[in-house]
Order: sequence, then C-alpha cells, then structure tokens
Amino acid sequence: MAKRVIISGGGTGGHIFPAIAIAHALTRIEPGIDLLFVGANGKMEMEKVPAAGYRIVGLDIQGIHRKSLLKNLALPFKLYKSMQRARQLVRDFNPDVAVGVGGYASGPLLYTAAKMGIPCLIQEQNSYAGITNKRLAAKAARICVAFEGMERFFPAEKIRFTGNPIRRGSVAIQDKKAEAMTAFGLNPDKKTILVTGGSLGARTLNECLRDGLDKLAAAQVQVIWQCGSYYYEALEPVVAAKQAEGVVLTAFLNRMDLAYAAADVIVARAGAGTIAELCAVGKPAILVPSPNVAEDHQTKNAQALVGQDAAWMVSDADAPQQLVDAALTLLGDEQRYAALAENIAKLAILDADEVIAHEVLALAGERK
Repeated sequence: MAKRVIISGGGTGGHIFPAIAIAHALTRIEPGIDLLFVGANGKMEMEKVPAAGYRIVGLDIQGIHRKSLLKNLALPFKLYKSMQRARQLVRDFNPDVAVGVGGYASGPLLYTAAKMGIPCLIQEQNSYAGITNKRLAAKAARICVAFEGMERFFPAEKIRFTGNPIRRGSVAIQDKKAEAMTAFGLNPDKKTILVTGGSLGARTLNECLRDGLDKLAAAQVQVIWQCGSYYYEALEPVVAAKQAEGVVLTAFLNRMDLAYAAADVIVARAGAGTIAELCAVGKPAILVPSPNVAEDHQTKNAQALVGQDAAWMVSDADAPQQLVDAALTLLGDEQRYAALAENIAKLAILDADEVIAHEVLALAGERK
C-alpha cells in the first residue's frame, strides 16, 4: 500500500520551494507515494504547488499583525476554524507522516497531526528557529536543520543536519554562461551583477539600484535586476528613461539557472532558501538581510556565512549609501572575489531534498 504524506506550510518562496523539492524527492524515491499539501488560503502556495503538479488544500489562517492590533481580532476564530479543518484533513487523508516547512498553515496541521498520533517532521530552514517550529518541537519526532548550533532551540536527539532543499534546476549552471548572455541580451565581455529580492521583491534593493544606475553605467557593469511584480510598474519607466544599456529589469526570473550563470556577483536578501542556492552556485554574494522578518532571522543567516568568510553583508539601513559601491569594489578585487567564491562553495549541500525525504520515509515506516 502506498505511503501517504502531508506537507504543510508556505507563505513565501522560502517555505514553498523547499516543500516542493522534498515532494519531488519523495516521488523519485517512491513513485507511488500519495502526497497532499496544506497551505494558507490566499498565499503563494495555493498557486505554486498545483503548478508543480501536487494537490493542495487551504486553511483560513493568518499570522500575527505586529503593526495593527485590529487585524488580529479575527485570529482566534481563524485559528479555531483551522484546527477543526486540519483535524478533518488528517482524519480523511490518514497520513503515515506529516511534514511542516514553516509558514502559517504548518502550526495547526502539525499540532493536530501529532495529537492524533501521526509522526511529525519539522524542516527548519533558518539559523534562528521560528516561533511556530520552537513550539512544535516537543511534539515532533524529527527536526531537519540547515545550520549548526540548533540545539539552542530544539532537543538535540531529534535534530538531523540535512541542509536546505534547493530547486535543482535553478542551480544547474554548468556550461550555461554563453546561453545566459544571449538570453538576457548581455555583453559577455562585461561584468554582470544579479540583484534579486526574492519572489516578492525588496524595496531597499530596488531603491539602491534605481539610485545607482548612473554609477553602474559609468563602471561599464551590467545588471540583471529581479524587482518583484509589486515594484515593476514604477521601475520600468525609470529604467527606460535612463536608456540604460545592459540593465535587464524583470518582475520575476523564470530561469534562475541562466541568471545565476550570467552573474559575476550576486546581491540578495538572506532568506535560507536563497542562501542554499547561493552556496550551490558558488559565486560571490553580498547579502542585505530583510529587517521585516521574525526574530531578525535573515541577519543571523547572513552572519553565519560572514563568519566563514563566505559572503559580505550590508545592513538594510546602510544599503542606500554602501550597497552599489560594495558590489563594484568586490568586482574589482580579484583576491577577495576568489576567496568568497571558494568559501561559499564549500558550504553547498546538494542532496538535502533526498536526505530529508529518506527521513520522512523512515518515520512513515515507524508508524504503528
């Protein structure tokens, strides 16, 4: 009889893409496996998961609004409703194991599954554990982590160091430099910076690039600029007015492999999924942690790399004054450039998806 696995969580690409990578690994290892995703209504996973070929059911759940207490009034009712819906889903699907990757939906689903006797696995992407995963840890059978020192948050005997799952197609860049330059219409004889603010875009990175276009043009540096759909409409006429040669502005990059292949230096936020991909492509990176995340975990993620001389970090507050200059400095410093590339590549874990999938299947086999 085919094993059944529920995978819950989402909200951002940093949760969704690892979840899909784990699902792909599970289907490769055990082709007949029955998978069901559980996400939050209105969030990215409700689109991205079906596009990847998997079923998903949504819970009516939200996070805590730190800036508006009024928006939290409905939270207890939504939480109760989500717990009831999660219980129904677990009862009907009867999974052998439940996997939580973080995000709004993972809390109600994993809490309910554990209470109903289903073995649970948590996949914690960040170097600083989120509040939901910390609370679920006591009920989890296994906790897969991507950074050392996670005993600060979780019982040591439950921890497995696996790394973060990556989109394998996105980091397959070998021998693609020429194809990438043609695809983006760039000059192969010029240096190229890739700037990516993640799936939703990043205001600070976009403002830094907008204000630094003249400086980049003067330095004869090209840019692949993934700005996010929210910002594209305002930025497109600015780039057009500058008639900036070698600036490729796009709302979303469907071929991350070509963007990575084209890049000499990468400027990005410091989400765990992004960092895992940067390690896999092995190129020098400047990380600008988002200040708008729980427990400032992106700064802690970035510091984990900086401490190993595997990346540079510029704070969000300092970025307007320092970011473009830092990128140009790095492009011109061959010794530092080579050291960062070598050190970040050493941190790559390319098979995290399959390692986690085997942990999931082992738990499924243990269910009584």
